[in-house]
Amino acid sequence: MRYDARDSVPDEAGAGTRPPSATAPDGTPGAAAPADRQARAARLDRRTRAARLDRRTRAVRLGRRSVAALLLVSAIGVMAFGWPLLAAPTSGLAHSADAPWLFAALLPLLLAVVVAAIADSGLDAKAIAMLGVLAAAGAALRPLGAGTAGIEPMFFLMVLSGRVLGPGFGFVLGSVSMFASALLTGGVGPWMPFQMLAMGWVAMGAGLLPGPDRLRGAREVLMLAGYGAVASLCYGTVMNLQGWPYIGSLATGVSFVPGDPLAENLARFAAYCLATSLGWDLPRAVVTVTATLALGPTVLKALRRATRRAAFDAPVAFREPPPG
Repeated sequence: MRYDARDSVPDEAGAGTRPPSATAPDGTPGAAAPADRQARAARLDRRTRAARLDRRTRAVRLGRRSVAALLLVSAIGVMAFGWPLLAAPTSGLAHSADAPWLFAALLPLLLAVVVAAIADSGLDAKAIAMLGVLAAAGAALRPLGAGTAGIEPMFFLMVLSGRVLGPGFGFVLGSVSMFASALLTGGVGPWMPFQMLAMGWVAMGAGLLPGPDRLRGAREVLMLAGYGAVASLCYGTVMNLQGWPYIGSLATGVSFVPGDPLAENLARFAAYCLATSLGWDLPRAVVTVTATLALGPTVLKALRRATRRAAFDAPVAFREPPPG
């Protein structure tokens, strides 16, 4: 049989060409199989189109008011977490338990303002429906660890969702998921708004990672796994700031001392984290990395497909009905 390069067809990987089949479906040697070539070409075409559509996936866009509201809430959140380190001993703030309660009452109101602003500019009915589904999934995943050794499988879902749907959506998703899980597990208390804010930062940070339209495959999954590990450790460290001032009356080397120099209090805080929470933060990071590596490609594909079909960035147009 004589081979002609013009009759070659692309292989499945799209990397080159190969000769056509030398055997026909009826077993006759030397005849090509057109049906086989057409089937392979169709599969290649579907894969190419799927890859192109996957790269066209767009996150939920935010308006200027939403960005300003997010920045405002984040700034107040930094104040809420770091006020003990900055309060002067003569101000009375460092010795008062009213300040944490004030922030605990204020943060849910600010988060509600953020949700309203984002809904006004970027979250339509389809996005709100997806928000509800993902928040319910995150709230259901959190109790699976039963609070044992920091095992919280919801972190990997927050990271992947923030990556696909963007920082604004991720912030709202993280906050709503933590609020729903607190109601589900009975974990409502003065720490809850701090958990909402910290989880919102975790998901928002995933949406700010580089290459949302270009980076795909194993490199993206590895990047998200690394970010999930760092975010899990940072979440535990930030949450320690919320409870650490309450042990200021204890005469230990890890207690908060109001009015002491910032460097000394930071050294005590580092010792406090190593002594109390590192055993919880490391398992959380390990679970997040493992779940991201094992389930990341499938979950990312499902989220991007749902986002693409929802077409969040498609303009809404109202047309006049045809006459008659």
